[in-house]
Amino acid sequence: MPIRPTIALISGALATAALAFVGAGFTSQPMAEELAAKAKIVIEQVGGGDVTADFSTINDWPSRHPVLTGGEGLDEANRAEVAEAVAAIAGVGGIRWADGTAIVERGEQARTPMHCQEDVESLLRARTIRFEESSSSMDSSSRELLDEVEAALRPCLGSIIAIVGHTDNSGPEPGNLALSRERANAVRNALIRRGIPRDGLRARGVGSRNPVEGLDASDPANRRIEFSVIATEPLQPTPVDTPGAR
Repeated sequence: MPIRPTIALISGALATAALAFVGAGFTSQPMAEELAAKAKIVIEQVGGGDVTADFSTINDWPSRHPVLTGGEGLDEANRAEVAEAVAAIAGVGGIRWADGTAIVERGEQARTPMHCQEDVESLLRARTIRFEESSSSMDSSSRELLDEVEAALRPCLGSIIAIVGHTDNSGPEPGNLALSRERANAVRNALIRRGIPRDGLRARGVGSRNPVEGLDASDPANRRIEFSVIATEPLQPTPVDTPGAR
């Protein structure tokens, strides 16, 4: 029995995605190891003591957004110096401490929101935030990917981050539009649970009207989430948030 064209196309797309995923894994792991080795050197140079830089996510994916641990005996100035030294390494993204007490950016070359967007886009080139068919429920691998997306977005805190859901045109457009909104909101809620402030996140769905350039509108690869930074105004405290005189 001949394989139907649709099944063949989907099988080919899955095979291509799998190869891209495997290839990304082989190239990113050496990168993370190289960054970790450089970080160890600069930490020693600035007197960081037992501070270590972990270039992996909580699910052990290689990452260029390190988490710093140790350094309990250092004061805040020393901690900042260590973090800035690691941030100055070429290729390193946003830095954070494991205890959540500090999030720093690159010193004189502080990462701009556009750089954060590029970081997220690079993560999504080899992997995709996937959902169950006709559902806004993400699969387990997508939840792992969102851990990395959250780390990449942290240097952009204070900006407005747009989350846009897309679908292919396999169903009626009103249903596609509703589903794309639900998926964008699911990603927004997942990022909020990971500590990204809800006030900085905007979710919307556009259905199937903006397919990937070069792809037919019916291609399953059009089922995707895109991120963009649309403002860079820092969040200002309201009078209620501002502590009064002691």
